[in-house]
Amino acid sequence: MDRPPLAERMRPERLEDLVGQQELVGPQGLLRRFWEEGSLPSLLLWGPPGSGKTSLARMLAVHSKKRFRFLSAVDAGVKEVRAVIEEGNGLFKPLLFLDEIHRFNKAQQDSFLGAVESGQLTLIGATTENPSFGLNPALLSRCQLLILQPLGTDELHQLALKAVTQDAELRALGLELVESNALVRHAQGDARRMYNLLEWLAGSLAPENGVRRITDQAVLAVLPHFAVYHDRDGDQHYRLISALIKSIRGSDPQAAVYYLARLVSGGEDPVFIARRLVILASEDIGMANPQALLLASATLESVARIGYPEARIPLSQTTLYLSLSPKSNSAYLAIEAALEAVRLAEQQPPVPEALSNPVTKMQKDLGYGQGYQYSHEGPHHFVHQDFMPPSLRGRVFYQPAGNEREQAYQRWLQDHWPEYTLGSSDSG
Repeated sequence: MDRPPLAERMRPERLEDLVGQQELVGPQGLLRRFWEEGSLPSLLLWGPPGSGKTSLARMLAVHSKKRFRFLSAVDAGVKEVRAVIEEGNGLFKPLLFLDEIHRFNKAQQDSFLGAVESGQLTLIGATTENPSFGLNPALLSRCQLLILQPLGTDELHQLALKAVTQDAELRALGLELVESNALVRHAQGDARRMYNLLEWLAGSLAPENGVRRITDQAVLAVLPHFAVYHDRDGDQHYRLISALIKSIRGSDPQAAVYYLARLVSGGEDPVFIARRLVILASEDIGMANPQALLLASATLESVARIGYPEARIPLSQTTLYLSLSPKSNSAYLAIEAALEAVRLAEQQPPVPEALSNPVTKMQKDLGYGQGYQYSHEGPHHFVHQDFMPPSLRGRVFYQPAGNEREQAYQRWLQDHWPEYTLGSSDSG
């Protein structure tokens, strides 16, 4: 018979044994109130892996004396959910714990919406993703949302010590927790991850005088076999890429390269990262330093060719360059303003005839191209003429930002296009 993993053996059975989440299970916590009042509504538990979602659900089910049913949205579907709902026609109402509920699509979520609303089924959904993205608004409105936090350093140390001293199988191996810093640090707030690493160590450490000592050095020796947690399709993915972009936009190279390292170590697609850098180079730097777009575009091409591990180097170079570059969103604001003018126009004005190229005799006879002046024939390759449709003459879409390069553009525009009222922008 296969033994259950350490994480399962250490799963708490009472609310008092739960480590962490004191804002929920402490004396003033919402879950504590549900527990004491014996009234359990349908819940959504949102928190990172290993924060205690499954343990909480099982304890609540036992306390509420409901039939506990466990399903995972990874391998279950509507058929399995309906089978649980049918149990609600009997004397005892079931409590369904649906792990990774965000993986159910809208139709699948709708399949148990009515049962939740009528009280035929008590639902506890667990998710590592932001519920506002993955869950139907109708389901969100019928469930109490509870947010679980990653476990802290002291809490993880407490769990590790408890496992070593109380788990019968670990005690039989003669484990001694000498140091826990590396063990706890690598767990990244995930109790299950820490238990898995602890169990790995227990089986691999050589005893010395009958004692297997867990030290930081021993943990570091097995770390290459474990990957840094990063869900490329989930909330963590979006939070990290958002942090990277915002750090670059905020001109903080230290924070930017740190978040880049988080993405790289988690196995994030280097092409995805590079594409976001290309967008940022235009949106947030743009006219302040046009070279930024060239470097970002070259990075996109290079990382697509070389891949990891070397792709980390051009990604780092470009991240640092973009962070330290002067910033301007004037190109972004210009196209948005122009698009808005197009959207709001009741009728799009015709292109001036002088700008229309006469490719046929009929077009020439109609006046296409008449009045156009070839710019290169003017002094300094400039001839003052009307390019804008008459109804939009004088409209300003591009407003130079306050950086040095664009201020030079500003002076040039004021000298050559006095009919446009150009003021300095605060966006740079």
